[in-house]
Amino acid sequence: MLDLDSPNCERLTVAEAIAVCMGALDRLGYEPDDARIITDHLVDSALCGYTFAGLPRILAIASNPKAKEPRQRIQAVFETPASSLIDGGNNVGYLAAHCGAMAAIEKAKFCGLSAVGVYNSYYSGRAAYYVEKIVNAGLIAIHASSAQPKVIPPGSAEPILGTNPICFGFPSRSGPVIFDAGTAAIMGGELSVHALLGEVLPAGVAFDVHGRPTCDPKEALRGGVAPFAGHKGFGLSLSVQALGLLAGAALARGTVRDYGFFFLAIDPAIMGPMQSFEEQLARLVDEIKCSRKQPGVDDIRIPFERARRERNRRQEEGIVIDRKIMGEIRALGARAA
Repeated sequence: MLDLDSPNCERLTVAEAIAVCMGALDRLGYEPDDARIITDHLVDSALCGYTFAGLPRILAIASNPKAKEPRQRIQAVFETPASSLIDGGNNVGYLAAHCGAMAAIEKAKFCGLSAVGVYNSYYSGRAAYYVEKIVNAGLIAIHASSAQPKVIPPGSAEPILGTNPICFGFPSRSGPVIFDAGTAAIMGGELSVHALLGEVLPAGVAFDVHGRPTCDPKEALRGGVAPFAGHKGFGLSLSVQALGLLAGAALARGTVRDYGFFFLAIDPAIMGPMQSFEEQLARLVDEIKCSRKQPGVDDIRIPFERARRERNRRQEEGIVIDRKIMGEIRALGARAA
C-alpha cells in the first residue's frame, strides 16, 4: 500500500471521497454543478498526495469569512480577444479560478496567447490543477495566485504578503511537465491541518502575533509564516503579489493585499511548429533522467512525475484521511443541515 492504514485513519475509495465532498458542499449551499467542480479539484489533490489540499480544504472553505457573504455571478468586466478580467463574485476560487483557466484556454486557442485575471474571490487550491488543464489543451501556462497576508517579510514583525504560489506548465510528448511551488516556508492549508491535529511545526517556519519564532501552529495562525529561502522567497512572493494586482486583486475591497489569480497561456505554435517544442522538451526530460547519477541514486524525478504516479496508484488503493478530519467534515455537514 502507498499509504499505511492505522486506527487514526480511514481509507476511502474515489467514489466514497467524491460522495463525502458532494454531501458536505451540498449542505454548505453549493449547487450540484459547482459542487462537482470543487469536488473534482479536492479529490484530485488527495489522489496526487497533497493531503492538506484535499478533503480538509472543505473545512477551510466553510470557515472563511468570505463564505458568509453573498455570492454573485462570475463574469468578465473587461475583455479583449486575448485578455479578460473576471469578477469572481465572491465565489470560492475553486470556481472563479476554474472559470479563469477555461477562459485562458479559449482565448489562447484563438489568439495564440492569452492573459486572464480573476479577482473578488478566495481559496483557489492547487495551482497545478488549473495548469494541468491548460497544458492538456496543448498550451504553455504560467499561473500566479496572490492572497491575503500570511507571510512575514525578512525584518518585519507582521504578515504582509500571501503564501503566493507560482506555477509553470509545459506540454511534452512524455506528458505534462508542471512545476508548482508556494513562496512561503509552509502553506496555509498545511498550517491549518497541523493546528487541527495538534502537530508541532518545524523550527524556523512560523511566527506568533508578536513576530517571535514559534512551533505552535495555533500561534502561527494568529501570527504568520516565513517566506521560503529567505530573501529569494520574499522576492518571488512580492512578484506574485504584483501579478495579483494585475489580475485585479485591489478592485473588490480596495486593498493591495488580497486574492488575485493570474493566468498566462501560450500556444507553442506562435514560436514555430508545436510538434518541435513538445518533442524537444521530451528529449530534454529524457536527457535529465538518463544523466549520470550520484552514488545511491536510482532515478532523477521530474516535476509533476510523482503526482502523476501517485494519482494512478491511489485510484486503485484509495485515499487515506485522518479520522479526526473526517469527523470534522461530517460534523460540518450536520451543523450546516
